[in-house]
Amino acid sequence: MFATTAQAQTAAPAPGAPSCGPADLLQSPIVMMVGMVILFYFMILRPQQKRVKEHQAMVTGLKRGDTVVLNSGVIGKVNRVDETEVQVEIAPNVTIKVVKSMVSEVRARTETVANDTKG
Repeated sequence: MFATTAQAQTAAPAPGAPSCGPADLLQSPIVMMVGMVILFYFMILRPQQKRVKEHQAMVTGLKRGDTVVLNSGVIGKVNRVDETEVQVEIAPNVTIKVVKSMVSEVRARTETVANDTKG
């Protein structure tokens, strides 16, 4: 009743004979799982790892005089760079210490001055 004419005309496999054609292989649960894992890797994990590497490179490249945007949206100028923290001037004579990883964007990079003695 639900079979199409093409399915009705094909010969049924002999009882006990395994059917292993290409269509059966693609419908295997193991092949489907492997395909999903590969898709998951290329669609989610790989781009995320790339973004993390880019952010890490940006954070390690911070230097005095850079204009940065913090995760909170605050814009300021870097006054001092320590091992894990950055001192950011957000208003004239107002500086705050921020963890380096909270810097989300560097807007304007400055070149290091040759006689720069501060941090």
